[in-house]
Amino acid sequence: MKIGLDVGSTTMKCIVLDDTGTILFKKYQRHYSRIPETGVELLQQAKPSLEGEKTTISISGSAGMGLAQNLALPFVQEVYATRIAVLKYLPHSDVVIELGGEDAKILFLGTNMEVRMNGTCAGGTGSFIDQMATLLNVSQDDIDRLAKEATQSYTIASRCGVFAKSDIQPLLNQGADKADISLSILQSVVNQTIAGLAQGRPIKGNIVYLGGPLSFLSQLRRCFDKTLALEGTLPENSLFYVAIGTALVNNDSFFAIDELIDKLKTYDIKESYTSIPALFENEAHYHQFKERHAKAKLPTVDPASYTGEAFIGIDAGSTTVKACVITDKGELLYSRYQNNNGNPVQAVKEFLETFMATYPSIKLVKGCSTGYGEQLISNAFNLEYSIVETMAHFISARSFYPEVDFIIDIGGQDIKCFKIEDGVIDDIFLNEACSSGCGSFLQTFSNALGYTPENAANLAVSAKRPVDLGSRCTVFMNSSVKQAQKDGASVADIFAGLAISVVKNALYKVIRSTDPTMLGRHIVVQGGTFLNDAVLRAFEMELGVEVIRANEAGLMGAYGCALYAKHMHATTPIETSILNLRALSDFTHTTKTIYCKGCTNHCQLTINKFDNDRKLVSGNKCDRIVKPEAFFSDPSQYDIYAFKQQYLSRFKPEKNRRGQIGIPLQLNFLEQLPFWHTFFSHLGFEVVVSPFSNRDTYLAGQATISSDTICYPAKLMHGHIQYLLDHGVQTIFYPCSSYNIDEGKGDNHFNCPVVAYYPEVLKHNIPALADNSITFISDYLSLADRTFLPKRLFEILNAHFDIPRRDIRIACDRAFQAYETYLTAIRKQGEIIIEHARLRKMPIMVLAGRPYHIDSEVNHGIDQLLLQCGCAVISEDCVAFKEKKERRKVLNQWTYHARMYDAARYVLTQSDMEIIQLVSFGCGLDAVTTDEMRDIMSSGNKIYTQIKIDEITNLGAVKIRIRSLLAALEEANQ
Repeated sequence: MKIGLDVGSTTMKCIVLDDTGTILFKKYQRHYSRIPETGVELLQQAKPSLEGEKTTISISGSAGMGLAQNLALPFVQEVYATRIAVLKYLPHSDVVIELGGEDAKILFLGTNMEVRMNGTCAGGTGSFIDQMATLLNVSQDDIDRLAKEATQSYTIASRCGVFAKSDIQPLLNQGADKADISLSILQSVVNQTIAGLAQGRPIKGNIVYLGGPLSFLSQLRRCFDKTLALEGTLPENSLFYVAIGTALVNNDSFFAIDELIDKLKTYDIKESYTSIPALFENEAHYHQFKERHAKAKLPTVDPASYTGEAFIGIDAGSTTVKACVITDKGELLYSRYQNNNGNPVQAVKEFLETFMATYPSIKLVKGCSTGYGEQLISNAFNLEYSIVETMAHFISARSFYPEVDFIIDIGGQDIKCFKIEDGVIDDIFLNEACSSGCGSFLQTFSNALGYTPENAANLAVSAKRPVDLGSRCTVFMNSSVKQAQKDGASVADIFAGLAISVVKNALYKVIRSTDPTMLGRHIVVQGGTFLNDAVLRAFEMELGVEVIRANEAGLMGAYGCALYAKHMHATTPIETSILNLRALSDFTHTTKTIYCKGCTNHCQLTINKFDNDRKLVSGNKCDRIVKPEAFFSDPSQYDIYAFKQQYLSRFKPEKNRRGQIGIPLQLNFLEQLPFWHTFFSHLGFEVVVSPFSNRDTYLAGQATISSDTICYPAKLMHGHIQYLLDHGVQTIFYPCSSYNIDEGKGDNHFNCPVVAYYPEVLKHNIPALADNSITFISDYLSLADRTFLPKRLFEILNAHFDIPRRDIRIACDRAFQAYETYLTAIRKQGEIIIEHARLRKMPIMVLAGRPYHIDSEVNHGIDQLLLQCGCAVISEDCVAFKEKKERRKVLNQWTYHARMYDAARYVLTQSDMEIIQLVSFGCGLDAVTTDEMRDIMSSGNKIYTQIKIDEITNLGAVKIRIRSLLAALEEANQ
C-alpha cells in the first residue's frame, strides 16, 4: 500500500494506491492552516481502505516540507511528483498547466524539459479567484456558471489580486454585469499564466490541465483553449496528480496507519520565528487604550424623538456602503455600515426605504455622495451633491477636531492621507493600485485562515509574540505567513503581525515617510480598517504618538458628505430632489454595455438605466457621448497629447521603389517617428508604421513577453512587432541606442536600459524574427553624434541594401529637420494651449512623463480625464526648454528625466500650473525621479502628484487623485 499526501497552500489531498497503482481512496479538503489536524482527519477516513496492511507514506506540496521534516517522512518535490504521474498515465503529453491555491506551474515535457513556477505572487491561482469571488459575493462555482452567460469581457489586470480589484470594483460600482466580470476574471488568469509563467516559451502540443481551479471551472479551461488555439485535456483525478506521483515514488519505510495518525496527533512545532513586542503589555493597558479612544464621539440624537429636516451622506466605497443621516445641527441620527455585496445601488435603496418607513416625521432635504460609486449613487437616487472622498474626510475630521493637521483614512482597498496647513489641504498621498495596507489585506488573510476580520482583530490584541512580517504586498506576504506557521507562530501572533504590517505599508509605501514623527501633531485616523484595535495600536506605536479615532471611524466619509449637504443647503437652498418612499417603491435599475463609436478609442461604456428614463453612462474616456455640448471639437487646442497623436498619425506609408520597411510605434519611436519616417522615405522605402496601441496589441504579443516585471510600454513592443509580421513586413527597423539626443540639460544623455536595448530581448524571444525571410535591423547606433550617424547608418544599411553614402547623409539632414520641426510644433502648440486655458481660466496640468506615455493604451486616457475635470493639458517638453541647466541632487544622466526636472522647476514659477508625473510600474529609474520631483515641488510649496500606469485600465483611483488635487487647490484659493 502507498499513501501520497499533497499539502498545498490552501488544501490537502490524500491518495491511497495498492501495488498495482489502483486508487483505493482519495480525498480533497481545505485545511485552513490546520495542517496536522486535517492530516489526522484524512488518514482516519483512509484507514478502512488499508484493511490493516502496512503502508508507505510520502509528503509533497508547498506547505508539506516542514511536516515531512518534523515527522521524519520522505518529502517529494511536487513538480517531480507531477511528472511521475503524468508520464505514467498520460505519456504523450507535451505541456502540463497546473493551478493550485497559491501555486501555478507550467511543466514543459519532452527533450527540453523545464518547469516555470510562480515565485511569491499568487496572481492567476485559486486564491486569486477566491478573492475575486468574494468581491463579487459569489462562490467559485458561481463564477464558472456566470462566465457561461457572459456576452463580453473587460480588461482585468492579471498580475495579482490587488491589481485586479482596482479594475473590478469600479466596474461593480458602475453597474457592470457580474457574468461579464466573471469571464473577465477567468481570462485574466489565462493571461497571467501565459505572460507570467510561460514568459515567451510557446505552449503547444498535447496540453494537460491539473489542479483545483482547472478541474472545477470549465470556463477557465475554455478560456485557455481559446487563447492557446487548441483543446487541452482534463484527465480523471486531475486534482490528485501530485498526490498520486508522491505515492508512486519508491519508499522503503512502512508504517501502520495508527502509527501515522499518532505521529500527527502529537505533532509539535517549536517556535522559531522572529517576533516583535506585543501590542499591549497586559489587559489593563488595553482597557486604558479603549477608554481613551472612547472619548472621541460624534454627537448623536435618537431619531425616534426627532422631527424636522435632516441631511444624508452616502459613501459608496470599494467594498462597503456607509450612510449617515444628520440633524440640522450636525448630530448623527441614523447610520449604516455594510458590505455592498457587489451591488451598492441595492444596499442604498434598502437603507433609504428602511429609514423613510421607520421615521416618516424626518424629512431628508439634501443628500451628497462620495466614494467609488459616487456618481452611480448620486444619479440613482437624485442626490443633489457629490464630492471627492478626500474632501469628505477632511470636512468630517475638521468638524470634531479643528486643530487636525494630518488625516489618514484606510478603507477596503485604498489609503488616503493628507497634510493640512493653515486649515487647507497642503499635500495628498493615495495608494496607486495596491491594497497591501488596506482592509482587504487583512480580510484576505483572516478568511484564508478561517476567521472573520472581527475575530482576527480580537485575537491580535491578545498576541504575546507578534510575528515580524515586515512591510510587503499581499501576495508576497503569503509566503511569510506560511513560513511563520511552519515556525510555530500562533494564529493570534500572525494576525498581530499582519496588523503591524498594514501600518508599515501605509507609512513607508504610500506616505513614504522616512520620519513618521514629521506627519503632524494632531492626527485623525479614519476608515473601517482603524476600527481594528490592533491596527490602531500598531499605528500609534509606529508613530510614537497618540492619535484621534472617532467612535464611528468607518462612517467619516459619509458623515463629511452629510455635513457638506447641510452646508450647501444653508448657503444655496434649492428644492429637494431625493427620491421619496413612493418613488423608491417604483425604482428600477438595469445595466447594459456598449462600445462607443464616437472616436477610435472605442470606449466600453456601461449604461445604467433607472426608472423615468433616467440614466448614467460610465466608462467613457471623453465626454463625446455623455456631454456632446461640452466636448471640444478639436481636443488638441487644450490637450497636447491629442496634438502629438494627430501629428504622428500623418506619417503614412507611401509606395516607393525600395519596398517596405517596418517601424514599431512604441518606446523611443513615439518621439523619433518624424526622424525615421522622413529618413527612410527619402531613401525610397515604403515606411509601414504599426498603429497606436490598444489592448489587442498587448494580447497579440503576450506569448513572447519574457519578463512579467518589465514596464508595460516594453510589453506592448512585442505586439507592435507582431503587427508588422502579420501584415507581411519582411524588414523591421528597431536599433539599439545607448544614447539619446543631447539636449544639454543633464550630466549625460542616456536612454533608459529598456529603451536602449529592448531589441535584443525581442530578437531572442519572438521566434519569427529568427526566420531567414525576416530582416530585423537591431544594430547599435545613436542620434547624439550628427557627424558620425550617417557613417554608422551606411555600415548598417549596406549590409542589406545598396544605398550611396551621399543619399544617407542627405536623408539624415532632412530627418533632423523633420524632428526639429516636430519639437518646435509641440512648443508652439503648448503656448496656444496655455493661452486658451488662461482665457477660460482653466487650470493647466503639465502631464510629465516619457514620450511613449502619449500612447493611449499606456496612459489609458488620463489626458482626456483631465479635460473632463476642466483642465488644460501640456507635457514636460512644452516648457522644459525654458529653464537653464541646473545641477540636481541626483545623477541627472537621462534625457527624459532632465526634461521632467526642468518642467517641474518651470511650474514653480506659474501660479496656474501644476504637474502630474506619470510613472510606469516596472520602471526602476522612476524610483529616483519620483523622489527628486517631489523635492522640487515641495521646495515651491506645490502639491506633488504621481500617477502609476500599467495594464490597469480603470481610472477610478486616478480620478480621485486628480479631483483631490483640484479640490485642494480650490480650497487654498478661497
